[in-house]
Amino acid sequence: MSLTNQIGEIDSADCLQHLCATLELIIQPRERDLGGFSVRRVLPCAKRRMVGPWIFFDHMGPAVFQAGSGVDVRPHPHINLATVTYLFEGEIVHRDSLGSVQAIRPGDINLMVAGKGIVHSEREAPQVRKQARTVHGLQLWLALPKGQEEIEPVFYHYPSAEIPRIEVEGVPVRVMIGAAFGVTSPVRIYADTLYAEARLSKGQCIIIPDTVAERAVYVVQGCMQERNIEITEHSMAVLASQTAVTLTAREETHIAIIGGEPLGERHIWWNFVSSRKDRIEQAKLDWQAGRYPKVAGDEVEFIPLPE
Repeated sequence: MSLTNQIGEIDSADCLQHLCATLELIIQPRERDLGGFSVRRVLPCAKRRMVGPWIFFDHMGPAVFQAGSGVDVRPHPHINLATVTYLFEGEIVHRDSLGSVQAIRPGDINLMVAGKGIVHSEREAPQVRKQARTVHGLQLWLALPKGQEEIEPVFYHYPSAEIPRIEVEGVPVRVMIGAAFGVTSPVRIYADTLYAEARLSKGQCIIIPDTVAERAVYVVQGCMQERNIEITEHSMAVLASQTAVTLTAREETHIAIIGGEPLGERHIWWNFVSSRKDRIEQAKLDWQAGRYPKVAGDEVEFIPLPE
């Protein structure tokens, strides 16, 4: 899902650097209101472009829609990346130029691998729009390794029941991508990648796995603490590498954990990510010229290339 594509250029988030043995950086996102839909952009940040292969991190909502209104993200393109959509509340229908039509619901993982190029849209189904509801979730992008940037596009859907759950010292954890806490997700990976969530009660602690080279923790709700440093709601802490980090919940708290192996420099413009600037320029020309395939069942509307 790419609700952020409605706001054009990607803004850098505000970054606060801390001199701490375990926390390298605290990132405070910038917030945008998309007509009642709040989007907080965390990555890329001026001082931290990526965490492992993760190059884009948006927290969308929670947004309450009244009956008759809803989410309508028109068809738009991607290259050389994979989008990962994860909802806490709500339901959105994904369509793409491969012919995929898939509703995503809370706990599911939608993995859309753009590769050499794909077009998709996200909308709410007519029956969903008939009542008031909340939409809330995370939208992330993964850069693809250089040797796989131009692979054939593919779409994967993993129902919630397939995502492993485990309790770690009384803390419920889900491992959406990669391996951590003794379990391994079935979600396809292209590089060493970690994506997990945990929900802690006040006073509970969690040790963030150091099984990947780079790690960060985002506070969806609540507040975490590491020694004398607070990681407040809607902020991301980038953790020092190869260091055991124990975080404690100051209140009821919901966190997302991301990480993985660094893939080197990537360029990002609008919906395009690539290791080559010229590839992004070609993607712009291709979208303007209408050379991308259409989204089946959503062929009329599209998001124009930003000026």
